[in-house]
Amino acid sequence: MPFIEHVSDADLERLTLERVVPALQDFGFCYVDGVLGEVAGGAVLQQVIDAPGRGAAGRPAGRLCSRGAPEQYPRDKIAWVSGVDCGCEAINFLLNTIDKMISSSDLFWALSQGFRNQHTLQEGRNCTMMMMMMMMKMMAMVACYPGNGAGYVKHVDNPNSDGRCITCIYYLNKDWSAKEHGGVLRIFPEGTSFVADIEPLFDRLLFFWSDRRNPHEVQPSFNTRYAITVWYFDSEERAEAKRRFKNLTDPSLKQSS
Repeated sequence: MPFIEHVSDADLERLTLERVVPALQDFGFCYVDGVLGEVAGGAVLQQVIDAPGRGAAGRPAGRLCSRGAPEQYPRDKIAWVSGVDCGCEAINFLLNTIDKMISSSDLFWALSQGFRNQHTLQEGRNCTMMMMMMMMKMMAMVACYPGNGAGYVKHVDNPNSDGRCITCIYYLNKDWSAKEHGGVLRIFPEGTSFVADIEPLFDRLLFFWSDRRNPHEVQPSFNTRYAITVWYFDSEERAEAKRRFKNLTDPSLKQSS
C-alpha cells in the first residue's frame, strides 16, 4: 500500500527540534496532533481493526493490574507487531515516521541523553554519534481497550533501569470525547503538583520519558480505544538489565556466586 508522505524529513526534524525537544526538556512529555493525516492515519486504524483476524490486537493481555496492584479493571487486548508483515504497510509507515522523528536530529539525541544523565548540551553534542549507535527500539505494541471500563493502573514504564528511555504512543480514536468515553492517559510528572491529562485523539502522537519521572495511568474506557506504543531503549542499559536477569535465573551463575 503506497503512502504519500505529507511531511518532509526536514519538516519532521524541525518539528522535533522546535516542539518535542523543548517540551521533553521542560515538562518531560509532549504530544503532536495531525502526524500522519486523515488518509494514512485511517489506514493504520483499519489495519489495527482488521488485525484480530491475523492475531494482532487479538490476544488477551491478562488482567491490567498484573503488576501486583489489586485488580480493578477488565481485560484489554494486545499484540506485538513489527510493521513488516503483510497487511501492516500502514503501521510500518507510522513506525518509520516515528523513527524519523526520533533520529532525524542529532540535537534530539544529544538533549535526550544529556537530560537523562545531567550532561551539558555541549557534552551531548560532542558524543551524538556514539549515542545514536547506542539507541534501539522494540516491536510496537498494539492495544485495544474494548470499552467495558478497561484501564491501566498507575505505573512507571521503566522503574528498574530496564533500558526503556522514551515511550511513544500513537492514538487512533476518531470522534473521541473524554467526558463521554473516558480513556484519558493521566501523567503525574515527578516533583510537580499537577497532572497532565492526554486525550487519546485520532492521529495524536505522545512522547514521554519512560523512567520514574512520568508515572501514568489509563483511566477506564467506555468506548473501544486503540493505541500503538513503541519504546526506544538505551542499548547499554538494556544489555545490563539482561545481564542482571541472567544472573538471577541461570543456575550455574547462582552456584558460582
